[in-house]
Amino acid sequence: MPELPDISVYVERLDAKVRGDTLQRLRVMNPFLLRTAVPPISSAEGKKVLGIERLGKRIVIALDGGLFLVIHLMIAGRLRWLAAGAKPPGKIALASFEFGGGTLVLTEAGSKRRASLHLLPDRAALEAMDPGGIDVMRCDLAAFSERLQAENHTLKRSLTNPRLFSGIGNAYSDEILHRARLSPVTLTRSLDDHGAKRLFEATREVLNEWTGRLREEAGDWPDKVTAFHPKMAVHGRYGLPCPVCESPVQRIVHADNETNYCARCQTGGKLLADRALSRLLKASWPKNIDDL
Repeated sequence: MPELPDISVYVERLDAKVRGDTLQRLRVMNPFLLRTAVPPISSAEGKKVLGIERLGKRIVIALDGGLFLVIHLMIAGRLRWLAAGAKPPGKIALASFEFGGGTLVLTEAGSKRRASLHLLPDRAALEAMDPGGIDVMRCDLAAFSERLQAENHTLKRSLTNPRLFSGIGNAYSDEILHRARLSPVTLTRSLDDHGAKRLFEATREVLNEWTGRLREEAGDWPDKVTAFHPKMAVHGRYGLPCPVCESPVQRIVHADNETNYCARCQTGGKLLADRALSRLLKASWPKNIDDL
């Protein structure tokens, strides 16, 4: 799922292309995409774009008349920019937004349709859609620590909770926790002040560094948005050497996601229980990285 760095670059590039332009035509090719009926989606046509905003992991197109188009890419949704008059790609195109200077196309790979589009009538409706997570790039350590300890959950779960923190998902939470040298299963209320400060600084560093890196790689438009990058430290790198200590990166598999971590850097060498493998192997499950 595109996270804060990816969404930030989308917002910047889209703002540069369509701010001040007019949305001439909006076509929804898949009925499951549109999640609102009032106001009608046709009412967005002919409206001037006032700007592009980020709302958590959502992209917001602000139109005159007080309207807001809200795009949530979910896991497989992506945005493409095409020259004016170009034909959108076949089956994966869910919607197209035609402007004077080009066409924005919302696509989604795979058979599951999770991406969404809302047309909201005013700023109040947009604010009601905000899950409430704070922007770590704009808050201070005190506000960060207060949010972190609002509920007693694992660091991984809390970082990825959109009600607590804005725009952080599975990929960058792995990178943040590795940078902070903290276990993903540490409980938030067991973290001391020093640990909270390390996590705060690591969060800002990782998100800032990756936003800058993706901005440079994007060029005119970010065509290759992915949660897996070869320069990441641990995310998506199970079995590969940690860039700090060269121990093999480990994982915890849960539902459709997996948490990647370095046992030597983050858990004092302890291998965390994997819901699938550790239950299967039981007594044979290695307890320490040196047992592998």
